[in-house]
Amino acid sequence: MVDVKVFEAGKVKTQSVDPSAFGSRVLGRTLKDAIVMYEANARQGTAQAKTRSMVHGGNKKLWPQKHTGRARMGTTKSPLWRGGGRIHPPEPRDYSYAMPKQARNAALRNALFTKFRDGEVAIAAGWPAGKPSTKAAASILGTLGMGRSATVVTDKVDSTLVRSLRNVPLVDVRTVADLNARQVLLRRYLVLTPAAYELVQQRFARKES
Repeated sequence: MVDVKVFEAGKVKTQSVDPSAFGSRVLGRTLKDAIVMYEANARQGTAQAKTRSMVHGGNKKLWPQKHTGRARMGTTKSPLWRGGGRIHPPEPRDYSYAMPKQARNAALRNALFTKFRDGEVAIAAGWPAGKPSTKAAASILGTLGMGRSATVVTDKVDSTLVRSLRNVPLVDVRTVADLNARQVLLRRYLVLTPAAYELVQQRFARKES
């Protein structure tokens, strides 16, 4: 059992949580494979350089092939010349690929396990409602000691909370449905709303038989 901070009614208390519901050991290879996949899928893949067929210039041979005392040369588009094309340049490509769904879910569950095991999870209520307030939302994270790097998780899209924390550095707001292993491990702390905590337990915790 580990102690999880709980923020409610302006006060911080602790609650015991069993991290073994999410796993028993760290699956390093699975986590690494998942994070590499999410990072690859985020790449734009738009890097490009021009070949000799794309650069501006003429195709006229600069001087005769032989008997000039100079190295043989074709056009100014040659890669050997400044302003010429590139040899084997980078081209736009798609870096994305997919892991099996069960592997992705296993990585997410294991990432949650590491956060609970290390005591880097908190449950917080009392977020701004109706009108956005960066001061009020940031003060909750500050009271928990998790304001420098955190992912705040809600059960559904909360536009008020998103606008309250969008300008706070290294703080993200995500729904449970948007969570993945990379996002869980991207920030040091995981702050769940009470509804999000219940949903995480329902979706990812192992059921006792």
